[in-house]
Amino acid sequence: MRDLALIFAAALAAALGVGLLGALTLRLLRHRSITVHVCVLLTVTVAAVVAGVVVVAQAMFLSPHDLQVVLLTVAAAAVVSLGVGWYFGRRLAVAAVWAAQARERERRVEKGRRDLVAWVSHDLRTPLAGLRAMAEALEDRVVDDPATVAEYHTRIRLQTDRMTRLVDDLFELSRINAGALRLTLSAVPLGEVVSDALAGTAPLARARRIRLVAAESGWPTVLASEPELARVVGNLLLNAVHYTPSDGTVRVDAGCESDAAWLAIADTCGGIPEHDLPRLFDVAFRGEPARTPRAGGEGSGGLGLAIVRGLVEAHGGRVDVQNVVGGCRFVVRLPTA
Repeated sequence: MRDLALIFAAALAAALGVGLLGALTLRLLRHRSITVHVCVLLTVTVAAVVAGVVVVAQAMFLSPHDLQVVLLTVAAAAVVSLGVGWYFGRRLAVAAVWAAQARERERRVEKGRRDLVAWVSHDLRTPLAGLRAMAEALEDRVVDDPATVAEYHTRIRLQTDRMTRLVDDLFELSRINAGALRLTLSAVPLGEVVSDALAGTAPLARARRIRLVAAESGWPTVLASEPELARVVGNLLLNAVHYTPSDGTVRVDAGCESDAAWLAIADTCGGIPEHDLPRLFDVAFRGEPARTPRAGGEGSGGLGLAIVRGLVEAHGGRVDVQNVVGGCRFVVRLPTA
């Protein structure tokens, strides 16, 4: 019994020494991956077994041949243990990274939802307050001269149109996010879509004294759904006109590169802060100064560019933005017909 106690004490002392060394190693490697930690743990375990076997073998005066047999057996077990540990450590690391990314995405989505509700509530509450005030004024006959009554009617119609556009944007965005968007692709002349969008934006541009300039030729034919493509171009043009100061210029041109067509809309908004560029297409994002509407301007709830990205990606394309001299430039790339 005394011999067994001595053997146990010797093996425990050797294992503790290896364990302390392993604990120090793990502390030094605390910022490394899960795979490294699992491999170190298995290595420490195997090394503790080897150390205990060697100490006990020397105390028991085992022959060199018997000691080699024991060590080879332990080495075979160590190879299998380290291999299994490395494989499952990699899987655990991937799962942990995926879970962390999923939690981060969920936090971003939830923040986007909260921001969206806040922006939309603000953009709906403002025109609703104005509509209620004008309706009460008309109902109570606070204003009764024909000119003022006609002006109130015009304002009510404009505010109603604004809320209708916002609701349409919300509906379009919900279709995109829910995967319910179904595109009917066909060969669409990009020049015709741009021409119609320019015609629709021209009154607002004239009111703001902004010049709309379009290339005279070089318009490709793209594989797209015409209504959604018209919305993409219209949103980008409205965005450029809204955030370009008076006497500025919005330029539209297009072309082809390899198997893709591109459409570029450049403005003279003064540029966008570099730290805002990656978030420009996020839902409800508004930055300073180029993305924030001026006082009295029509807000879009921060949905216009988010819809653009969703529709472009649904076509299998992509949209990018970069700062240029005096402003920014949006580039949409779509498959050619």
